[in-house]
Amino acid sequence: MKSSLIQLFTESHIDYLHDESRLCGTAETMAFPRNEDEVRCVVAAVAEGGGTITVQGARTGIAGGAVPQGGCIVNLSRLNKVEPCPSDTECLMAQAGVLLEDLRSVAAERHLFFPPDPTETSASIGGMIATNASGAMSFFYGPTRKWVEALHVVLADGSLLMLRRGEHKVSGRKFSVTTEDGREISGVVPGYTMPPVKSAAGYYAAGEMDLIDLFMGMEGTLGIITEAQLRLILRPAVVCGLTVFLPTLAAALAFVRLARGEKVGERDGLVTRPVAIEYFNHDTLDLLRRMKAEGKGASAVPALLPHYHTAVYLEYHGQEEDVMEGAALAAIEAATALGGNDEDSWYAPTLRDLAPQKAFRHAVPEAVNLLIGERQRTDPAITKLGTDMSVPDTALEQVMSMYQEDLAGAGLESVIFGHIGNNHVHVNILPRNMAEYDRGKALYQSWARRIVKMGGSVSAEHGIGRLKKSLLTLMAGEEGMTQMRALKCLFDPGRTLNPGVLFE
Repeated sequence: MKSSLIQLFTESHIDYLHDESRLCGTAETMAFPRNEDEVRCVVAAVAEGGGTITVQGARTGIAGGAVPQGGCIVNLSRLNKVEPCPSDTECLMAQAGVLLEDLRSVAAERHLFFPPDPTETSASIGGMIATNASGAMSFFYGPTRKWVEALHVVLADGSLLMLRRGEHKVSGRKFSVTTEDGREISGVVPGYTMPPVKSAAGYYAAGEMDLIDLFMGMEGTLGIITEAQLRLILRPAVVCGLTVFLPTLAAALAFVRLARGEKVGERDGLVTRPVAIEYFNHDTLDLLRRMKAEGKGASAVPALLPHYHTAVYLEYHGQEEDVMEGAALAAIEAATALGGNDEDSWYAPTLRDLAPQKAFRHAVPEAVNLLIGERQRTDPAITKLGTDMSVPDTALEQVMSMYQEDLAGAGLESVIFGHIGNNHVHVNILPRNMAEYDRGKALYQSWARRIVKMGGSVSAEHGIGRLKKSLLTLMAGEEGMTQMRALKCLFDPGRTLNPGVLFE
């Protein structure tokens, strides 16, 4: 069976050989289906010919999941319709290629808000669901999975699976589901226990789970998501932000616990919970100072005074201005009690006022990439090493001390920033030569082993893709990997979809 929708790969398609991971692949053919029926036609044609498919959305991922390894690229960017849900005024129907920024615009017209918040607003909805994307605001709102009510999934033979939350429950670990053409699929979800932390590593599996959750975070290995029903909430009337500067790491971690509502010593936690708690260590602030002084970016970032040691950013959403202002003032008072200075705090009472603080957050990875780009002129093989691991609440101080002590002991330059509300920070190791890169890579592997022992995840939000398969094995074990492969073979016996993603 052939399809006229599939075309030979040419030089005009070169951009589709990579994503934000900087990996580069190969492909023989390319397809840009415009609707679900065309996706089904393309998939059936490739499967019948014994070929393979790499599924692509907006290619904003950094784990290499959208980088092809031969075969056919199926790019879903033309599935870009958003429509109201006929049965629920607080839901939208979005095709897989819809961009997050466009979905938010449609939601705003209805005075609604879609909470999942990956850093890149040009991410596609299908990609967000396939990776169970999260970000800063997942501390309060949770990951993408929490906001999906229904899915259309095209399986590897071109058949269609329609899943609605609450309609397909796993019994124990067993499940049975029927495709739209009447084919029954029965199987078992993996029996491993997932870590009780923010995680995007491997298949979601639990006893008595809703089967729809299996397809969020599966990274395109079980099927191709073509459409989703998304649940929204009332748009917050007040959005405000606060950045405080603390004198030490210990003070910053104590402030984080207070902001989460935990008691620290004799001091009670803050009453109003922020939607995001972000962290920036001393080295991060120094890198931004240097870039600003050298005129290499970060121009929109407010002045970072020399005595600013460590920064923590809080964001609040609510419906009443005085309540949100009171929450920010309480946070400033808590920071001051830990050695901060209320005069140094950056408070933004409105979304418009937040722009400089948002610029501060986004300037960090940009500064890292700029620095690595400069070093690649001397040695093109150099890249940053960026972690994406999370731990339970009880291990926060332990993991932060581990990072700090090991980096100092190895003599490696780094910056640490990210979603500390979920005990999830990104350690970016910045090697100056390949010897440092090798030391950093070994350190990353040793951290992963120790974090798994702490009960953490080797990937909190970026997914496994093609780059972190060895880390997934560390976390799931050989038995867990065998169970995931069996599930993959059940839905995709010909191994047509995203070969090389999650496992070899």
